[in-house]
Amino acid sequence: MEQIPLPSPIHYELILQLLERQTMSAVNNNPELRYQVNQLIITLRKAVVQQKHLEESCQGSSVPVEHRWSINHQTNS
Repeated sequence: MEQIPLPSPIHYELILQLLERQTMSAVNNNPELRYQVNQLIITLRKAVVQQKHLEESCQGSSVPVEHRWSINHQTNS
């Protein structure tokens, strides 16, 4: 079976670090924006867990997963 392309976990980590370290401090004085950024962080953390579950399901079904670093990935076909 063809490999299933998934984002590299580092992509999530980079976005989460940006949101937690820079975006959150930039909106610190605005409770509504701070709430929205916090909700975005929560959503991304859920996406990380959901992708991990998908990877585990693929592994259990012997379906290979390929972590991609960009959408411009070239296949060797």
